Amino acid sequence: MEAQDSPLPAVDKALRALEALSDAGPDGLPLGPLAESLDLHKSSVHRTLAALAHRGYVDRSPDGAYRLGAAALALGATWAPAEHLPALVHPALVALCEAGEELVHLGVLVGTDVLYLDKVEPERPVRVWSAVGRRRPAARTALGRALLALGGDLPPDATPADDAAVARARRLGYAVEQEENEPGIACVGIALVRAGVPVGALSVTVPAERMGADRPAELARLAHEVVPPLLPPGLALAGV
Repeated sequence: MEAQDSPLPAVDKALRALEALSDAGPDGLPLGPLAESLDLHKSSVHRTLAALAHRGYVDRSPDGAYRLGAAALALGATWAPAEHLPALVHPALVALCEAGEELVHLGVLVGTDVLYLDKVEPERPVRVWSAVGRRRPAARTALGRALLALGGDLPPDATPADDAAVARARRLGYAVEQEENEPGIACVGIALVRAGVPVGALSVTVPAERMGADRPAELARLAHEVVPPLLPPGLALAGV
């Protein structure tokens, strides 16, 4: 039965659905068990989920289960007072920038784009135009590929090369981008996870001429050495 105390029962229903999916974790819930847990009719919950999916707050896995979508994760990571991702991760970004002497970014998935939330530049600046608040196609960036490797669908305009890069990131535990986002620039990206769910990613950006065959693995190893001890409880680098 729908809650009668809420001034807007439809909004209350959507919020309860999001809370249930958050509790369910990365595996999500099929429609039937979700409706049962909310004590609501399946048809009513289905309409609510369709509205949430339209805005990216819910998505549906290949096995039919519903789970939190990128918009919900990005909203929580970016704005929730106790979980302000840029503030929580900034010390780790500073340390990684100092250790590698390279530009470091933090970003999250918003729809089919990566949204840049923070950056730390070395004393020797990398000549790349980047800014907090900038968006770029996720499938063409190391940040986005690292996140897509842990779940989510590639956009319809993704190329076979994008698909191969995401599959490689899934296999290696880190993503690489070589001048596909900006000429002369290469990046290595690693996802940040909370309870197994990707909530953001960090990347190390270097001039392409310094990204030799062994450099991506070296930067990934450096990130795994420097970043985890500086992350707050509940956050981890993918693969750690």
